[in-house]
Amino acid sequence: MSRQPTPRSTLLIAIGVALAGCGGDGPTSSAPTTLPPAPLRVVLASPSFAANIVEIFQRRGCMAVGCHGTGAGTLTLADTATSYANLVNVIGACDRRIRVIPGDADNSVLVMKAEGTQVCGARMPLGDLPLDSIDQANIRNWVAQDAINN
Repeated sequence: MSRQPTPRSTLLIAIGVALAGCGGDGPTSSAPTTLPPAPLRVVLASPSFAANIVEIFQRRGCMAVGCHGTGAGTLTLADTATSYANLVNVIGACDRRIRVIPGDADNSVLVMKAEGTQVCGARMPLGDLPLDSIDQANIRNWVAQDAINN
């Protein structure tokens, strides 16, 4: 009469087999096994347009082909200079409102679209997760601090 393995012995055998494949004399690599740390992201009182706001646009794909990098929604964010020129004190297609009003975050379309409080159009980035609270705060703070081209 053969003895049936118990669930516990089956589990122990499976763990042993799995662990046996984890070590050994296989090929080694000098490449790091961990990814480099992501840049520290914090809320800034006075964010820089070029260093902080454009970084958000790039990281979230807003400046990509098929999005505002090629003028989607009548807004072109192809590079830093073009982005600033097309945002600050410019009337957009959204109810003919100004995209960025220096010193007035509450009435700037960019802030409204980032925070989901827009009065027309969709929250940005379209078809993706909303910006996190750090990105939203930095955009708001940049506008509130007079939307300086720095």
